[in-house]
Amino acid sequence: MKELVEFVARSLVDNPDEVHVTQTGARDGSSTLLELHVAPDDLGKVIGRQGRTARAMRTLLNAASSRSSQRFTLDIVD
Repeated sequence: MKELVEFVARSLVDNPDEVHVTQTGARDGSSTLLELHVAPDDLGKVIGRQGRTARAMRTLLNAASSRSSQRFTLDIVD
């Protein structure tokens, strides 16, 4: 799932070398937090107007992880 988020984010931004995704597991083991780090200039491109792009990325992540028993949460960090 980490690779999926990286691929989508690198496709959207002007500085794809500055895209980094960190993966952190939750205490209960059933959910995983993915933190997306981008350049400050590209933050608006990843979030989109009224959060539409970020919402679409979260929807893709949920659809891709629906086959596994693990839940993923996407957090965009500035």
